[in-house]
Amino acid sequence: MTGGAGFLGGAIARWLHERGWDVTIMARSARPAGASFARRYVQGDVRNRNAVERACEGLDAVFHVAAKTGIWGPRREFFSVNVEGTRNVIAACRAGSVPKLIHTSSPSVVFGEGDLCGVDESQPYPTRFLAAYPESKCLAERMVIAANGPELCTIALRPHLIWGVGDPHLVPRIVARARAGKLRRVGDGTNMVDLTHVENAAHAHVLAAEALSPGSPCAGSAYFISDGSPVNLWGWIGDLLEGVGVPFQPRSISFESAYRIGRAMEALYRVFGTGREPPMTRFLAHSLARSHYFNISAARRDLGYIPCTDPSSALSTYLDSIRTTARSA
Repeated sequence: MTGGAGFLGGAIARWLHERGWDVTIMARSARPAGASFARRYVQGDVRNRNAVERACEGLDAVFHVAAKTGIWGPRREFFSVNVEGTRNVIAACRAGSVPKLIHTSSPSVVFGEGDLCGVDESQPYPTRFLAAYPESKCLAERMVIAANGPELCTIALRPHLIWGVGDPHLVPRIVARARAGKLRRVGDGTNMVDLTHVENAAHAHVLAAEALSPGSPCAGSAYFISDGSPVNLWGWIGDLLEGVGVPFQPRSISFESAYRIGRAMEALYRVFGTGREPPMTRFLAHSLARSHYFNISAARRDLGYIPCTDPSSALSTYLDSIRTTARSA
């Protein structure tokens, strides 16, 4: 069962189906990604405990993929989906005697205000967060880890910047901002980041389900997941935009200036309540200027995780798909 079967959830559903699992999907939409691989579908919202409990009946494992993502938005929405929704999933697993819960977390749960260069899972949670998304995901992850026990084994995976064919968020957002002339290089352009192809992320989730059992090394643990080779963020963005034919000669802004502008814009947008997303926030400035890549040795050791999709060839395939879509539009 993939709670909130979107881009990643659809890929997980396909992997499970191909390995002979019977798949149940719960999602808000009438026809979610991965529906063709499901034996059963429940339409509902993770904030509705009754719906979650119906979806979890008779399952051997639950993949909790649902989340509210983004750099801006009402704090209550992030917490209602990411925290209360996760609490409902844990309760439903217990009520339905589900033995395994695989939770999709985020590396942003350890984002403070500095670079994260090759850190592992010993990196502590920060004492202060720059946005509601990472804070709410941190609380959700901690609940999942704390819920681990003999009757319900839990694990949290932290894939970073998921991309690939069908990506509705990361790459389309970058391309749209570049087309509109609103993409600015923040920082000196040397920052390295991890990416995670959707196939690698889905593979890691399935491996986690197979490895998870009472007393296993991965029970009650969190793991960073990535493509295994960090990239220069602005070099990767440049290659991406060149591949889709979008000119990009970025004007640069220092991290310090972007951070100050982001803080001012957050205050302005919060006071006037426009409902729109500020063009810059402190969290966005951090994400665009700082290095954030991670040591995935623990996932290799405990889950047997080896990235199954090569990032270079995957990027070529992805660019081909974008060009094909553009020609047919």
